[in-house]
Amino acid sequence: MAAIRELIGLACDGCKRRNYMTTRNKKKQTEKFQIKKFCPSCRSHTLHKETKVS
Repeated sequence: MAAIRELIGLACDGCKRRNYMTTRNKKKQTEKFQIKKFCPSCRSHTLHKETKVS
C-alpha cells in the first residue's frame, strides 16, 4: 500500500534556506503548502514554501 503522507521541507521565501521539515497529506492537500514561520537566518517571520526532500 502506498503512503498517503509525504515528507516535505519548508524553505524561506527570502533567503531560500530549508529551515523546517514536515509531512502533508497528498490526497487532501493538492496545492503547494505555504505558511508564515520564523526564519533563524533572516531573524524575522517570513513566508515558507514547500520544497521536495532529496
